[in-house]
Amino acid sequence: MPASRIPSLNWLRVFEAAARTESFARAAEHLNMSAAAVSQQIKALEAYLGRELFRREAKRVVLTEVGRSFLPAVQQSLFSVETTAAALFGTREEEQVTVQVVSILAIGWLAPRLAGFEQAHPGIRINVNTANLVSDFGAMLPGRDADLQIAFGSATDFPANAERLFGETLYAVAPPEAAEAIDSAEAVTRHTLNEVATHRSGWHQVLSGSDGADIGQCRLRMVDNTPLALALSSSGDGLALARAPATDFLLERFGLVRVKPLAPVQGNQHYYLFTGQTRPMRKGASLFRDWLLTETRRIAVGNPA
Repeated sequence: MPASRIPSLNWLRVFEAAARTESFARAAEHLNMSAAAVSQQIKALEAYLGRELFRREAKRVVLTEVGRSFLPAVQQSLFSVETTAAALFGTREEEQVTVQVVSILAIGWLAPRLAGFEQAHPGIRINVNTANLVSDFGAMLPGRDADLQIAFGSATDFPANAERLFGETLYAVAPPEAAEAIDSAEAVTRHTLNEVATHRSGWHQVLSGSDGADIGQCRLRMVDNTPLALALSSSGDGLALARAPATDFLLERFGLVRVKPLAPVQGNQHYYLFTGQTRPMRKGASLFRDWLLTETRRIAVGNPA
């Protein structure tokens, strides 16, 4: 076989249809071609590969052994092309909007609300990509750039068109039994504290306002995201910090409650919404932006119960 690409990818499409139907005639019907054209393209593919893919019988065609081996790779490749095209371009009746969201907000705040938007706007599909660091929001690959982005940081980290959504309230959480057993700030130091390395606000701020809790006496475990910290705490492995309102949904799912001897504190950074830099705002993205702003206005970031 020549060391070059198959000259016509349509040959593969025709081969897959003929293999699936075991008939050149039925494959022709599915592909809106003539049976003669199907036969001709199969012969061309066989000639290129140097092997017969079908055994021709009176009323059907049957895959040869090499044809059966070749079929799964062809089907997988065609399926990959079709699903990728659907994900990127959707249908003519559906508009795609891509939003890149810091992972904690995507999982803990956006996920439980997104279905509501899509039910209200059935012609719009929201694709979600996640990130953690500020630098991640300028590093998307061509063709996967976002219509909208929601990142976490300071105003100076983001474009001039960035709109502040809300901040965060930090407080210690644990499973109910463990939280009930912690009766003082000093008792917190006996537990492993799961700290998220990518956040500027953390255990130091929470402990600094409580007498008897010296962070120098604490055992810190560094992790790179809040959902992981909460999962560890839920499994009984240390305490974690909730970051309301972004973690409210996760606390409910993980069964975590506030450790009351430690007072909540306000974080010093916020979530910001801004538009992608490589494309104008489209109708679907504009509707989603308006919905986001409406949803965030309903949030009162204060002390948890």
